[in-house]
Amino acid sequence: MRSIGARLTFWYAFAATITFAILSLIGGVLLDTQLTHGLDELNAAEFRQLKAHIGDDYATLSRGSLERRLSGVNQYESVLFLISIHYPKTDEYLFNSSNLHGQRIPDVKGQRKFDAFTPDLGSLRVNEFLLPPYDVTVATSARAVDSSIRAYGETSAALIASMLLASIAIGLGLSRLVLRPMRAIRDTADRIGSDNLSERIPVGDVRDEVSDLAELLNRTFDRLESAFVQMRRFSEEVSHELKTPLSLIRLHAEEILRDGGGPHADAAIEQVDEIARLNRFIDQMLFLSRADADAIVFDLKPVDPSGFLESFAHDAGVLADDSGHVFTFVASDAGSVGMEFGWLRQVLLNVVTNAFKATPRGGRVCLTAHFAGSVWQVRIEDDGAGVAVAELDRMFERFVRLGGVDTPRGTGLGLTISRSIVRLHGGRIWAEPARRLRGLAIIVELPRVAALVTASDLEA
Repeated sequence: MRSIGARLTFWYAFAATITFAILSLIGGVLLDTQLTHGLDELNAAEFRQLKAHIGDDYATLSRGSLERRLSGVNQYESVLFLISIHYPKTDEYLFNSSNLHGQRIPDVKGQRKFDAFTPDLGSLRVNEFLLPPYDVTVATSARAVDSSIRAYGETSAALIASMLLASIAIGLGLSRLVLRPMRAIRDTADRIGSDNLSERIPVGDVRDEVSDLAELLNRTFDRLESAFVQMRRFSEEVSHELKTPLSLIRLHAEEILRDGGGPHADAAIEQVDEIARLNRFIDQMLFLSRADADAIVFDLKPVDPSGFLESFAHDAGVLADDSGHVFTFVASDAGSVGMEFGWLRQVLLNVVTNAFKATPRGGRVCLTAHFAGSVWQVRIEDDGAGVAVAELDRMFERFVRLGGVDTPRGTGLGLTISRSIVRLHGGRIWAEPARRLRGLAIIVELPRVAALVTASDLEA
């Protein structure tokens, strides 16, 4: 059970039901003890009545006189009691009540109070009393006690089942009530993002562990907001501040080249190339910083992507001819997708360029696009060496350059920027082993939309 509420409900229901079951068991034992004690009291009262019948001079009476005095017992006591009197020395029975029908009451050696059972007489509660030189045994039916205990057990079982159901319902309600502050903390923490760092978790008036946790998280969010703002400000300020000196250095290098360059021409050309690469890197870092802060919002317009793909496929074919590769393009289905042509073109161009670099000369790169349910999927596969499964997720991280995927002089930000652009389109991008070819497949998915705007309308 991964849910805390479910675990709280389970343990509450378990504890409540087990407690009620134990109390019911104890109640059953006490009830049985009390009812049995009541039968013992009845048997003792009957013995006293019997002793009054035979008188205090019973020991001097002959057997015939004793039987005559006991003959009146059968008139009323035999309805409730089974009675026998015997002489233990000779094991001779002097009297048996008429309801015994010639049978004997069971005997347990060494015990004066015990339960017994016979097929004919049923369940009995037996008491033995000493009336020297005789032993008097008085028994009464225990069927009423057994029925009461059985009814109590059935009622207790029904109540335990009801208790289980009721405790589950109560536990669910209590868990929801107890975890309500935790859910508020979860929901608020989930809403806090790079674009909403100022929101905080509400702290209740009651001072308890939950309020302490909320205050701790709020202090943590304060530190994160401060650090995030400082990092974003630093990135933006550094990016802007570097632009000016780099531009001046490039101007000086270009001026040297315009003057002929002399012995420093090669160094000036190298300097211009490095400055251009550094400018691209700064632009990429600035874009990622703004994208991570959700400071970039695309104006996504629903369009039919077929025209966009045909235009891109033409350009990709030109790049393939120049690099000595074979590029194929297959698109099917009709629909509309919310996109910005320029940004999505940058994503596909980056992925296709990487595919060309990873594929040996003469190899194939294949682009397929189709609508699958609620998404539009673009799949780009290459004939390269592929990437290890463990590296498939890492290749979208910053500054990660895998063999055959990026040039040695690349920044390792191409796929990271592509992932940010796709995310800002509301889609996703991932890598997996190719299906049609031997190398790697990069898949881009964007949500399908209902409205349709033509490419000419978008350009207008």
